[in-house]
Amino acid sequence: MIEPKRNILDIVIKRATDYALGIQHQEGYWIAPLDSNSTMEAEFLLLLYFLGIHDEVRQQKIVNHILKHQQEDGSWSLYFQGSGDLSTTVECYFALMLSGVSKDAPNMKLAREFIIAKGGIAKVRVFTQIWLALFGQWSWQQIPTLLPEIIFLPSWFPFNVYAFASWARATVVPLTIVMAERPVCAIPNHCALTDLFLQDAMPQKAQGHGIWGVIFKVIEKGFKLYERMPWKPGRRLAIKKSIQWIIDHQEADGSWGGIQPPWVYSLIALKLTGHSLEHPVMRKGIDGFDSFSIEDNETMQVQACVSPVWDTSLMINALKEVGVESSHPQIQSACRWLIKKQILVGGDWSIQNPKLSPGGWAFEFENANYPDIDDTAEVLMALWHASLSESENVQCKVAIKTGTQWLLGMQGKNGGWAAFDRENNNFFLAKFPFFDFGEILDPPSVDVTAHVLEALGMMGYTRDNPVIKRALDYIYQEQEPNGSWFGRWGVNYIYGIGTVLPALRAVGEDITSPTIQKAIQWLLAHQNADGGWGESCASYVDVTQHGCGPSTPSQTAWALLALMAVDQYEHPAVHKGIDYLCDTMNVQGTWDEDHYTGCGFPGYGEGQRKSIASLQEGHLKDAIASAGFMINYNLYRHCWPLMALGRYQKGWFGNK
Repeated sequence: MIEPKRNILDIVIKRATDYALGIQHQEGYWIAPLDSNSTMEAEFLLLLYFLGIHDEVRQQKIVNHILKHQQEDGSWSLYFQGSGDLSTTVECYFALMLSGVSKDAPNMKLAREFIIAKGGIAKVRVFTQIWLALFGQWSWQQIPTLLPEIIFLPSWFPFNVYAFASWARATVVPLTIVMAERPVCAIPNHCALTDLFLQDAMPQKAQGHGIWGVIFKVIEKGFKLYERMPWKPGRRLAIKKSIQWIIDHQEADGSWGGIQPPWVYSLIALKLTGHSLEHPVMRKGIDGFDSFSIEDNETMQVQACVSPVWDTSLMINALKEVGVESSHPQIQSACRWLIKKQILVGGDWSIQNPKLSPGGWAFEFENANYPDIDDTAEVLMALWHASLSESENVQCKVAIKTGTQWLLGMQGKNGGWAAFDRENNNFFLAKFPFFDFGEILDPPSVDVTAHVLEALGMMGYTRDNPVIKRALDYIYQEQEPNGSWFGRWGVNYIYGIGTVLPALRAVGEDITSPTIQKAIQWLLAHQNADGGWGESCASYVDVTQHGCGPSTPSQTAWALLALMAVDQYEHPAVHKGIDYLCDTMNVQGTWDEDHYTGCGFPGYGEGQRKSIASLQEGHLKDAIASAGFMINYNLYRHCWPLMALGRYQKGWFGNK
């Protein structure tokens, strides 16, 4: 019974390995498209219109891409098969109209009906309000205010630009300029959205909750009074300093922060302050979108981000699991590429951690200001057994040493690791009325902490080390009563357990402990009938969706990696999971995965999990759902299953 299964497994692994090696880029890296939602394309169209850039061919391709993702009810969602999202739909509808799509077209009528059914434009999020205000479709006075003068506040002050998460910080700085200038770009009368303001619906104001919500509401009113003053001491200098901050933070590829939101707002802020389209910073920023776009004969997708370092490190780790030697030329090429991408200059993280030497890796091709802990951990695992020339091996060891030192220096006081910064956890900031989108803070998360522990465990660290002990204490404190762990950067509780159990094994934890057994039981209880595991992005707002959803290759792999980490190779659930992966491989030698299994923002605001009890109350559901940002990492469907299959092959058949 085992041998035929082994034959099938060997064939599947061989095909998956060949596929992986076949899609590596000549320079040594792997990269796959990163799918998010249609606001990326809509906002790019709005940006081009605002900047006065006309490219009819590309514009039509982007329009085609947006229309391709419209749902049957006329809406656009935040992820595959997700419920229609009002703000996303409004942005897409407006961008399509400005791009020449008639509001009388059938798909536009459907979109309009959806918007009206959801209460009209009055209920959109702050980001959408800003885009509408740029074109005179929303009053600047009705948007919560942020002042450019916050650039003067020192880094030790509770409310300063470095108190925000890296992605929020890079977005807030240019936005303060935009909101101070309050521009209005003229549009044709027929593109106005007046028919989508319902008579019985007043413009929605973002509301904070609790004592800090009340305090910030008062502060925000003070900001508005200040904005109405004819003389604003320091305003000119604040804008000048903010513009310099923006210029200093532009990356080599033209982006800001390696992501879309700060990029588009920085270009708008620069235009508002007199920078022409041919200014070197502007030109670099505009042209930089080419490397973030995927274009064919009919459509053009604008990616929110690109993920070569992440994809490459995961693929190396997966290939090593299936027995591809470190001396393989393609693994060597990938390791050389990763070593070159190490960031050895200080970034924003050093503002709060000035004594720590640099040594991390970023997610993207270029993001020197924002290396991150998760990528660094995965890269260190990828490089740990590198086999290069003698001189290159020395260079690799230096890279590992400096990277490890940087990782250790980024550990938080509570024992965990965040994504980009240390102690970025002033949770009261999330109560400010302006912040009704995504996450504005970057506190430690279990999944990032687990990847760090897995990397350190590979290097020989055990729970006897104080660093490991503190991290373990943090992880155990974060376990849910039902035995699961929340997934901050992957969907969701399956990802949480899928990162934690391999990490606990790596540092020598007792796999028979009640804590681990409880996690195992949670996973076993959530296996689907087809042998796989799946969890919907809706699990971030709906407790009934925790651990529930159509089976996906990546989530199945996470569950299997967790179970195999605690020696559950003989459990029927593991065999069924392996069968699922073998049975669902496609003819190309990879897997299909339309469902999103990556999470950029859960939508909670604070960047950390909500208790299951608070989610059960339900009053936050709509706000959280609209503020989330979900991702389909298109290489997850391959590298994680390959890793799981390789580990099973070694752990099960290797012991026979």
